[in-house]
Amino acid sequence: MTKQTLIENIWRKQSFLCVGLDTDIRKIPTHLLNGDDPVFEFNRAIIDATAAYSVAYKPNLAFYESLGAKGYTAFERTVAYLREHHPDQFIIADAKRGDIGNTSGLYARFFFEHADVDAVTVTPYMGEDSVKPFLTEGRWVILLALTSNRGAQDFQFTRDARGERLFEKVLKRSQEWADDEQMMYVAGATQGCMLAEIRKHAPSHFLLVPGVGAQGGSLAEVCKYGMNSACGLLVNSSRAIIYADSTEAFAAAARREARKIQREMAGYLSRIAK
Repeated sequence: MTKQTLIENIWRKQSFLCVGLDTDIRKIPTHLLNGDDPVFEFNRAIIDATAAYSVAYKPNLAFYESLGAKGYTAFERTVAYLREHHPDQFIIADAKRGDIGNTSGLYARFFFEHADVDAVTVTPYMGEDSVKPFLTEGRWVILLALTSNRGAQDFQFTRDARGERLFEKVLKRSQEWADDEQMMYVAGATQGCMLAEIRKHAPSHFLLVPGVGAQGGSLAEVCKYGMNSACGLLVNSSRAIIYADSTEAFAAAARREARKIQREMAGYLSRIAK
């Protein structure tokens, strides 16, 4: 998916919601557990219930890898279902990969050629040669810049001799590898006010913002500091949507939560020029 198509979808749907498919088999409604592929069945119901209010889905690979081969099957079926039934959705594999060049190339081959996702989250720690194999035509790298976890303080704010913080160095250097048509950045919602600092270095890039909802991030703060004239945001909500209800009415509850977030997002979009 191109950047322009993603922007058009955001304005058409009046939403920049990304639904995180952090599907834990220990948390899904028990009535699904008797099926052959309960994770996929849960995902399918969530997707059908929320697709009208979202522009992206983000399966986190940890939840699928924890189940071994069955988990990978559920992941692949989920992506295929989105492609067939909801082709306007931007699909992110939240895999946080990053290794030496030839290994990164194999990861890229799996996610882009086999699984057919639009984007992969990538860690920048090993530098350019670990990231470039993911920069294949028509696909996206979403590079970790400033994350929402407590441990972000351990390294990401470290300053060099000139006072430049590590996350700033990541933003600056990575723009030598790809432009805003192929690279996005992860910027955690719990670092809301820091989005203004990120925008100083990446004014036109899309930001994938996790941490809204169960992690306590504020959508209002994210929009205040991170939104640009084209929106420039994909705000992820996972647990607050997909686990809104644990009964057989789980999909309807997810729909209500997604619709509520979409309506709030529409209000913020109305404040900026198209």
